[in-house]
Amino acid sequence: MFSEDMSPETREKLVEELIGTCEGILVENPGNRCCTYAKDYVSTEEFKSLSNEDVITFWKCIKTGIDNPDSGLGCYAMTPDDYSKFGGFFDKVIRNYHGDTTGEKKHETDWNTGDTDYDVTKLGQEELSMRVRVGRNLIGFNLPGAMDKNERIKFERRMLPAFEQLKEKYGGDIYSLTPDFGDDVANPNFITDEKYNELVKAHVMFKDMAADPYLNSAGISGDWPHGRGCWQSEDKMRIIWFGEEDQLRIMCMKKGSNLLEVFTNLNEMLTTVEAIEGIVFAKDASYGYVTSCPSNLGTGMRASVHIKIPKLTADGSDAKAKEVCKPLGLAVRGTGGEHTPIGADGTVDISPSGRLFIKESDIIGKLYEGIEKLMAVENKLSRSPLCTCPEDSNSCVFSCPSNRFDSKRSLGSA
Repeated sequence: MFSEDMSPETREKLVEELIGTCEGILVENPGNRCCTYAKDYVSTEEFKSLSNEDVITFWKCIKTGIDNPDSGLGCYAMTPDDYSKFGGFFDKVIRNYHGDTTGEKKHETDWNTGDTDYDVTKLGQEELSMRVRVGRNLIGFNLPGAMDKNERIKFERRMLPAFEQLKEKYGGDIYSLTPDFGDDVANPNFITDEKYNELVKAHVMFKDMAADPYLNSAGISGDWPHGRGCWQSEDKMRIIWFGEEDQLRIMCMKKGSNLLEVFTNLNEMLTTVEAIEGIVFAKDASYGYVTSCPSNLGTGMRASVHIKIPKLTADGSDAKAKEVCKPLGLAVRGTGGEHTPIGADGTVDISPSGRLFIKESDIIGKLYEGIEKLMAVENKLSRSPLCTCPEDSNSCVFSCPSNRFDSKRSLGSA
């Protein structure tokens, strides 16, 4: 749309067209934050002072919100500096999305959970599939939306010494989708399509991003599959993706009952990664760790569990679950990630929605609290009308009339 050699007159005309496009989109999509704030930003002195080159970058940041009118956010940063360079736009988007009405909050990083116990067996749960991940990006590289094929490969090769150091501590393997490193340089970690599909099915590797229209418009899925892959530890618990929405997605996953097990292990792995020479994560003074999408700024963290709620999903969808979870501050997804179906047995993926202006330690606490409150709703739907137990209890006690009724009914039908 914009070009480096455009004249002031051409630029002004294109800006007017952009404003009109945004206003048109907002008629049917009032929740599109990109259009809401972009149409005003392009009339500010900050925008007018930008070079043509910077205007092109800004256009790339907002293009996905224009191409996909149903977007809730509709913008991605192209470089770590974009959040400050286009601050008059991004700050409004960020604070609106993350619920900061003061306009003054600054992110604080804190992993200390003290001596709090987060064992879900106390909530009547058995082992759950648990996962905690963070998004991270390195200083010295563009964010994925602005990377070309050569930079994606350069980033992968930059990470190889780091992965070797991680292998010394945790063992494991590097799996790469990059066919070769160019100039007849072979990729020793290249895997077959069969192995890739096996890793995707096991939720170890991410899917082909080219199918995502939002990432496509933002340039994030470009040059597939170059610069994409992962490292997985020998115990299968630790994984680092490279080349997805963020340069790195660092995660721990395990089936267990103590949420702190994955949380603590992730913190330990992050400490190890950050100690490797040349690894410096991009941070912002106000927004914490920098991520491509404004929704992940701050902690960059998503802490989730797979949990069965067959009553709330009795209609085969997660609609009721989302209705219940939203006031609890929880997001609901299918078992395969965003935009995937729920499990046939009513299993869904839940996680706290907050990322920014919240401590890492508070996220894990909110996940535990969310499980407790969600199961209280689920179990209430399962109760007999004769139940006299407190509404906030997780199950009926033996002396409950509904249990006595069920016992008599069982005897009578024997």
